[in-house]
Amino acid sequence: MPENQNSVQVKDLTKSFGSFTAVDQVNFCIPKGEIFGLLGPNGAGKTTTIRMLCGILKPSSGQGSVLGFDISKKPEEIKKRIGYMSQHFSLYNDLTARENIQFYASIYGVPRAIRRKRVEELIETSGLEDHFNELTGNLSGAWRQRLALACAIAHDPPMLFLDESTAGVDPVSRREFWDLIYDLAGKDVSVLATTHYMDEAEYCNTVGMMYQGKLIANASPDELKDELPGILFQLECNKPVEAEGILDGLSEVVDSSVHGVLVHVVVRRKRDKSSVLSLLEKNGIEVERMEEIEPSLEDVFITMVESSRSADETYDKPLQPGVFSEQGE
Repeated sequence: MPENQNSVQVKDLTKSFGSFTAVDQVNFCIPKGEIFGLLGPNGAGKTTTIRMLCGILKPSSGQGSVLGFDISKKPEEIKKRIGYMSQHFSLYNDLTARENIQFYASIYGVPRAIRRKRVEELIETSGLEDHFNELTGNLSGAWRQRLALACAIAHDPPMLFLDESTAGVDPVSRREFWDLIYDLAGKDVSVLATTHYMDEAEYCNTVGMMYQGKLIANASPDELKDELPGILFQLECNKPVEAEGILDGLSEVVDSSVHGVLVHVVVRRKRDKSSVLSLLEKNGIEVERMEEIEPSLEDVFITMVESSRSADETYDKPLQPGVFSEQGE
């Protein structure tokens, strides 16, 4: 791959299954050594996108390249040069951790002369020194995740695809897993990760927000937050669901959504806070506090989705926090 070429380049990438369009004219690129996150709920098109880039599915239209190879014309060349890890990465439970790594190193064609050294490197890199002789079936979810990553990069690929690879793992283990990903990126490995965890998206250099097959945003986490239209307030009151319904009809409000027992309200100007409080008071809603807060990626995502579909009368149910399911697509 030429030095100035992106590891991944996608232009108007589209995949349809009959009359259903799973991925709709998606555009993005991933520079060498950067982490790109595809964020979105179940069914957004994230996994379909990855499968096209890995050479598993052929696009219906559009163009894409991975490591300089056309995804439609050279899928087998791509498969040789990438690492792939999903939530359900295949590990052999009746083999030890070391034996799993050895097996995948042989499958990926790591030369026999350097295979032993590579296996030892992977055991050390993934922190499996105290577990390499344990049967894989006896490992915890977090250690299995580390082992799956070691197997996926056994052949030292320059491009790594992670498809919901941290689903079902506790937050501390997910953070430690991302430390391993950072180390790989520091060695010029490019990474595309799909996730429904908002905190994981914060780890990425660039985030592509997907919804119903479309890429509705593509920027760094900080840039996305800066683009939130208006001012975000957090509201604590006695009837959060009722308050949200009332505020959605106020012209000064860009968007409102319930977050547990709290309501997040995006208003056009700071002074619109008084209009919000006045309307809630008129409707018998008791407000305990209302304070300005920094937006999260979840706030940005919900607001952008609501804005993009506000003119479509076929949607009668607002998007709420929690639409990011625990399962992949």
